[in-house]
Amino acid sequence: MWLLAPLFVLALVGGCFALVGYGVGAVADGLSGLRERSVALRGLAALTAAGAVVVYVWGLLHVFGAVVEAEDGGTDSSPVRSCRTAGWEERAAAGVEITGYEVRVVPLGFVCGTSDGGRYDNGDVPGYVNPAVAGFGLTAAASAISAGYLSERRARTAAGRGPGDDGEAGR
Repeated sequence: MWLLAPLFVLALVGGCFALVGYGVGAVADGLSGLRERSVALRGLAALTAAGAVVVYVWGLLHVFGAVVEAEDGGTDSSPVRSCRTAGWEERAAAGVEITGYEVRVVPLGFVCGTSDGGRYDNGDVPGYVNPAVAGFGLTAAASAISAGYLSERRARTAAGRGPGDDGEAGR
């Protein structure tokens, strides 16, 4: 499965370039007055979605690095090197061993398991990645919803109906 990871990253980067290309053009057209404001909001949604993709890929590369380090065999491979965080020697002296790891994709993280049933994040993914992805994603969603609202309001006004009129007032 992890052999497909570079292909996944490449697809995300390609999608990011597409979002940036669309977003820059749409924002420029919307702000210059060539098109309506909803187009500028759609462009903003595309740009912030691209920002979320970039930050997510950055965190994903950190996770891939931790997996590669964990899977690297050799004389110094037990316990898993990616799980050797500050204080692991004290825990090992107390009889708690590192038994394995798991990769979390949402939110991004490399989680190590211990023999006492505990789990801990090794901290390879920078702390700003998950909040930044959530912030960019929510901003993209809010911009896309706002663009849809503006388009709908403009269409209703052009059709001669008010913003709250659904055409069924006579029933």
